[in-house]
Amino acid sequence: MRTGSRPPSVDALARSLAGTGLPHAVLVEVARAAVAAGDPDSAVERAAEAGRRLLQPVVNATGVLLHTNLGRAPLGGPALPGTSSNLELDLATGQRGSRQDRVGPLLALAAGAEGALVVNNCAAAVVLVLATLARGRGVAVSRGELIEIGGGFRIPEVLESSGARLVEVGTTNRTRLADYRRAVDDGEADVAVVLKVHPSNYRLTGFTESVEVGPLAGLGRPVVADLGSGLLDAATPWLPGGPPRWLEGEPAARQTLAAGANLVTFSGDKLLGGPQAGIIAGRVGLVAACARHPLARALRPGGLVLGALQEVALAYLRRDGAAIPFWRMATEPVEALRGRAEALGAGRVVECRSVTGGGTLPGVELASAGVAVDGDRSAELRTADPPVVARVSEGRTVCDLRTVAPEEDAHLAKVLAALGRPS
Repeated sequence: MRTGSRPPSVDALARSLAGTGLPHAVLVEVARAAVAAGDPDSAVERAAEAGRRLLQPVVNATGVLLHTNLGRAPLGGPALPGTSSNLELDLATGQRGSRQDRVGPLLALAAGAEGALVVNNCAAAVVLVLATLARGRGVAVSRGELIEIGGGFRIPEVLESSGARLVEVGTTNRTRLADYRRAVDDGEADVAVVLKVHPSNYRLTGFTESVEVGPLAGLGRPVVADLGSGLLDAATPWLPGGPPRWLEGEPAARQTLAAGANLVTFSGDKLLGGPQAGIIAGRVGLVAACARHPLARALRPGGLVLGALQEVALAYLRRDGAAIPFWRMATEPVEALRGRAEALGAGRVVECRSVTGGGTLPGVELASAGVAVDGDRSAELRTADPPVVARVSEGRTVCDLRTVAPEEDAHLAKVLAALGRPS
């Protein structure tokens, strides 16, 4: 603003920013802040910042496949066609139906379960199961499985919120079947459920011992296995080449249920490759009991989530892993990634390592390829439209192509070229 000039009115300044496409009410707030700061000229950048704060597509060039800050598993295609759907309408009768009747049976079929129910995240799935089966009673959990999940939430606190009571068994590093049996036989403990928790975000090694689902099934109590990451089938029939080596040891819903678990819970937005959701799958009577619980309505997902999850479930049933973006990028050969990096014609082609992220498969790294430019250029990349999110390592900015969709390559090349001369 020039010295001595009269500042523009807030309304006039807001109207001058109409080209940003932001609602006038938002632009008024932007203009008011700029005028209050004594710098009306800053309104343009303030409006740009307001636009960047909105949810929008970004190019994930970090090499983290399930990047929590970027929504974890990428989704492909529209979640639902049009603006309306038969979310709770039975098209055969014209009467009201249940939103769980759409994707639930598909997920049950894919997981080898009798029934399945969808809620809004995996923690919600655990809460609903325990509130249904063990409210006011004990839940036996190994001390080595009392983990903390994302956002600082801990299994004991999640369990407590369900109204159940924690019964700790074993020690941090060693828990035996006899430890569970003592808890189950203890009348005062009043164990209603045995909960097996997969520590998907860390690994305990050394002098350790744990109990698998099979032996737990013989204790005379329902066994609930919280798998967390959401692998459907250890055989990965949706991948032509079979299970990747890096999945070794990861528990899967189908095999866990076959081993004797009554229910499994897992995430929709991790290894399943879908939207944020929690899935409860297993014995149909127990699933139905969860669906009847009053909490089920409070924890249910919306139509967009169910629509996106339906597309993922159908892809699994078609055995079409390529239709699920997570599996497509997780299994793309390094040679193909290197060829794409060379074709960009920008930056220096480099070898790099990708990780799964999202609290999944800790310690697992996937060989990858990408491009690098000297210095920290990450802030500049984030101003692109759409923004590019990269990682900075050893004095250079690296764009890992394993997490970049092939259709985003042209945009990435253009943005990198705009940074200046390639390193």
